[in-house]
Amino acid sequence: MEQLINRNVKDIEISGIRKFFNLVSTKEDIISLTIGQPDFHTPDHIKESTKQAIDENQTVYTPNAGILELRQAIQSFTNEKYGLSYDPENEIIVTVGASQAIDITLRTIINPGDEVLLPGPVYPGYEPLIQLAGGTPIHIDTREHDFKLTADLIKSHMNEKTKCVILPYPSNPTGVTLSKEELMEIAQLLKDEPIFILADEIYSELTYSQDHVSIASFDEVRKQTIVIQGVSKSHSMTGFRIGYLLADRSIRKHILKVHQYNVSCATSISQYAALAALTTGKNDSQKMRDAYQERRDYVLNRLSKMGLEVVSPDGAFYVFPKLSIPNYSSFEVGLKLVDEVGLALVPGDAFSEYGQGYMRLSYAYNMSILEEGLNRLERFLK
Repeated sequence: MEQLINRNVKDIEISGIRKFFNLVSTKEDIISLTIGQPDFHTPDHIKESTKQAIDENQTVYTPNAGILELRQAIQSFTNEKYGLSYDPENEIIVTVGASQAIDITLRTIINPGDEVLLPGPVYPGYEPLIQLAGGTPIHIDTREHDFKLTADLIKSHMNEKTKCVILPYPSNPTGVTLSKEELMEIAQLLKDEPIFILADEIYSELTYSQDHVSIASFDEVRKQTIVIQGVSKSHSMTGFRIGYLLADRSIRKHILKVHQYNVSCATSISQYAALAALTTGKNDSQKMRDAYQERRDYVLNRLSKMGLEVVSPDGAFYVFPKLSIPNYSSFEVGLKLVDEVGLALVPGDAFSEYGQGYMRLSYAYNMSILEEGLNRLERFLK
């Protein structure tokens, strides 16, 4: 029966991150700096709100777009933090994590043959979803531009088939983000074009030297922009699976149809947890962000002393150092690290061909684990 499977599904691969993780997960005495998941516990007040929702029998279907109180909290939160203004009733959808928000957005806007521009290297979750929607992903090499997808790079790849540009900043795997000025240049380029902008801002609360700026804050492109955020990274709630998207009502009404037939609604209990996160816990990320910044500085200092080339990340909790061995793929370098010193990093080629020669290191780990992991990396290099 396998030959009858949808060929778009047959053609996609399991994530390179997961493939590598599965290979090394059975090894003993491994220090793993691979997982993109906060190492903090979900704040207690959010857990209490979750329990209260269960006790109050909030265990039924909610409106497809999510409970109105949560959508109102999302509006208030994103307005206070990023200056965004979206109607809770007609321009916001609560989703099953940011991943589902990306999926239903692409399935709504992509027609067969459409092209989607995205930076390379980039998180591997976009390409399969573009392909499943019938589109073609076009990775743009950003290595000579500090891993930033600039207006000039976008312009050089635009054509009549271009339907969408994905801006995933702060970035997984590089940790870099775009400044207000860089975003303005992109907005000026795309403002009169029949092109959607998908702004994946899941790490928006984890920035260091500059506050996060959303491209949707520029009026010129608001109507063509879909903003995707969530509470997984900001509030250490990955298992709650709550994301949300903000889009002009003319777009949102169509995305909602796909969402409705896809999942009906996000989990009711998790929605009440997210409500607590975005109201009483709206600044919960500050403590985590301070810890990540301290870890980032430590990791960058160690990598610099090892002589490794790395672009300093402005957000998220990843660094992406250049680490190559002649005639070895990044995947093979990753296996050598595991076999020789017991250190697991994510091979850069999991993030498109433009990640070849790099490794992703997550610093969402406590300092003792980071220290031991970097000691092992230093041993490997010597």
